[in-house]
Amino acid sequence: MDISLIKNPISLSVSLAIVAICIVKILLGLLAKKEKKKYHPAGGTIFHLLLNFNNLHDYLTDLTRKNTTFRIIYLGNVEIFTSDPANVEYFLKTNFANYGKGSFHHDILEGLLGDGIFTVDGEKWRHQRKMSSYEFSTRNLKNFSSGVFKTNAAKLAHIVDTAATSNQIIEIQDLFMKSALDSVFKVVLGVDLDSMRGTSEGSQFSNAFDEASEMTCFRYVDISWPIKKFFNVGSEATLRKCMKVVDGFVLKVIQNKIEQLNQPNEEMSRSDILSRFLEMNETDPRYLKDIILSFIIAGKDTTASTLSWFFYMMCKHPHIQEKIVEEVREAAKIIDDLSIEEIANSITEEALDKMQFLHAALSETLRLYPVVPEDGKMCFSDDTLPDGYSVKKGNLISYMPFAMGRMKSLWGEDAEVFRPERWLDQNGVFRQESPFKFTAFQAGPRICLGKEFAYRQMKVFASVLLSAFSFQLADENKPVKYRTTLTLQINGGLHVRANRRSAS
Repeated sequence: MDISLIKNPISLSVSLAIVAICIVKILLGLLAKKEKKKYHPAGGTIFHLLLNFNNLHDYLTDLTRKNTTFRIIYLGNVEIFTSDPANVEYFLKTNFANYGKGSFHHDILEGLLGDGIFTVDGEKWRHQRKMSSYEFSTRNLKNFSSGVFKTNAAKLAHIVDTAATSNQIIEIQDLFMKSALDSVFKVVLGVDLDSMRGTSEGSQFSNAFDEASEMTCFRYVDISWPIKKFFNVGSEATLRKCMKVVDGFVLKVIQNKIEQLNQPNEEMSRSDILSRFLEMNETDPRYLKDIILSFIIAGKDTTASTLSWFFYMMCKHPHIQEKIVEEVREAAKIIDDLSIEEIANSITEEALDKMQFLHAALSETLRLYPVVPEDGKMCFSDDTLPDGYSVKKGNLISYMPFAMGRMKSLWGEDAEVFRPERWLDQNGVFRQESPFKFTAFQAGPRICLGKEFAYRQMKVFASVLLSAFSFQLADENKPVKYRTTLTLQINGGLHVRANRRSAS
């Protein structure tokens, strides 16, 4: 070192500062290299989703086989699709606060579900979650709903019986949709919709609701939907027309319920969820309407779609159908020549608990045909997922139950085979899977509150119908495909023939 620098403190300070700056720059450069962000590989663009809309879930599954997690490029944004359970657990649970519905999903879903629990974050979500959690945990709702399920399962069985007697083909998905709608209306609103019997008002609501769901789903791939909404044309005109029917019907029911509760001498059942919400001073009709519609899409589509795919699987695997019948009859002590009502009444809670193989078969159906094939969130601040790849603030991120159910890395070489036994332990008892692997009911703080409610309803309907009838596809050679809506429905319905197992 030059000794003159030591004698001149200013020169020494400047020199040391220059050296320090150089060192800092070198360190920052090395750090930048080390911390250089990497992003998931691009799988396609929103235009690819639009082109593959009718087979969207298969398209995304094919992309998953190439990369477990990938990006779809939108105009001005990116959506990350993942089938990695570690990533799913991270944004659904570990870092839950950083991922929510956000403005993107809220804007798309608002046309159908308003500010219901499936579209909101923060305080609105917490408030609805708290109220709903309390209601679903009450024994009163459990007992009330079980009675409703048995009654509607018996009604449906009588319709099937009439068709079986005349050897008519049944479109059973439509019947499941109507019976599930009747059940959820009774449980949630306390209303006997009776759409199974073909009441015009119930049918109008059901048809409008299904079409509105399809138009809402189309918003995810149609970048022009805000323009269509502004000018009220095309799919947005259809959505608006459908929602006029849906909103008008539900608001009328709410208003009637409010008037009934305000009559002090009026004796009426208060077991339904709407009555209990009103008793908790939730009286804004529009807000109640949004909450109710979320319950309806959850209660109707979850059970009806799953039962449709379940009966499709029963027709494709008759030996499994017979094995379930044997289990149900033994658990419920069903003998030959019981009437439909007697069969329904024999399906007690104790009997349902013994139906482990049926529970496994329904879970296997949900693994391959999840009601919600994809579900998305929005990232609120820059983050890094467990796989080491980065997510930017504002990016969308979705997990894919449909694709995950077909991954060999998660379910083995027979991942695409319908095999209920995979859910049972060596003693034949149902074995739960991680909700981050089996994502049909979501996971983390937003896990489906109605999971047990849905299983109970599906097991009651399956038990009654399979105990009374055997089912076959009307046309074994006709391909069965899904319809791309918010929920996984069979396109064109499921056409079957039913035959009586015994006199009823």
